[in-house]
Amino acid sequence: MTQTESAEKRPLTILLAAPRGFCAGVDRAIQIVERALIKYGAPVYVRHEIVHNKFVVDNLRAKGAVFVEELDEIPDDGQPVIFSAHGVPKQVPADAAAREMFYIDATCPLVSKVHREAERHFKNGRQLILIGHRGHPEVIGTMGQLPCGAVVLVETLDDVATLQVRDENNLAYCTQTTLSVDDTADIVAALKDRFPAIEGPHKEDICYATTNRQGAVKAIATRADALIVIGAPNSSNSNRLVEVGANGGCRKSMLVQRAADIDWAWVDDDIYTLGLTAGASAPEVLVEEVIAAAKQRFDVTVEEVTITQENVVFKVPGILSAAE
Repeated sequence: MTQTESAEKRPLTILLAAPRGFCAGVDRAIQIVERALIKYGAPVYVRHEIVHNKFVVDNLRAKGAVFVEELDEIPDDGQPVIFSAHGVPKQVPADAAAREMFYIDATCPLVSKVHREAERHFKNGRQLILIGHRGHPEVIGTMGQLPCGAVVLVETLDDVATLQVRDENNLAYCTQTTLSVDDTADIVAALKDRFPAIEGPHKEDICYATTNRQGAVKAIATRADALIVIGAPNSSNSNRLVEVGANGGCRKSMLVQRAADIDWAWVDDDIYTLGLTAGASAPEVLVEEVIAAAKQRFDVTVEEVTITQENVVFKVPGILSAAE
């Protein structure tokens, strides 16, 4: 590149949010699949995407992972089946056990915490209200811990206003781990206002990684003209980051799976500061890819904005701990 070519590029500051990308639950789930492949060889079956990221899933598929939606797609060949990080209804491991399948549960420990809360409230006779997004695998898994009809799903403030319950003095709530912190706080406040006796979790259900990534986006949103979030269209936490950016002051926010998906005309002439982050299922290599693509078009300065350091690690199941 000549100096003239470099001079022709207009400046662009990238505010790189931190923390970003992989959380401990995602890292653990991917390790479980990789170690199972090393220990048992291909194929290793995975029910549902192990995490919501095409790049990750394609890489694991290339190593020998076979992704299915239901157990009846898996032959009786004795190979392991892994349940995704989002968690599964109780019926899934029960069905696997009935078929004498060898299964390994990669459910994020923080999702398992919500499952245990739901069971505790049900055991104590409380009707459970779950705040979450209908149809999301985590919500399906959490609702599937209890008998059909035992959980009432709430998605919006309007749902709270029209909610019908058995006994307003015998209620509890849980939440999906990947929701908007602010929106969920509003819904919880509305539930407590309408049902003052409602019980909540001992510790907030929205996970540390979701909270931190949203906080990091808030820290850059007031300075950024636009925001790019790297993540999958079906990733709840990634979609929430787009919303947080828009609500925090970015004129426009965009979700992309990787650099090739970016229409760089979107970064128009009046955008000089671009926020960049990645959802909890997106690897750092995709962040580096976007920065490299930006440098081909702009005179890029990268400034990392860090709000906290993360040091959470979740151990893989003991059966795989020796597989390196």
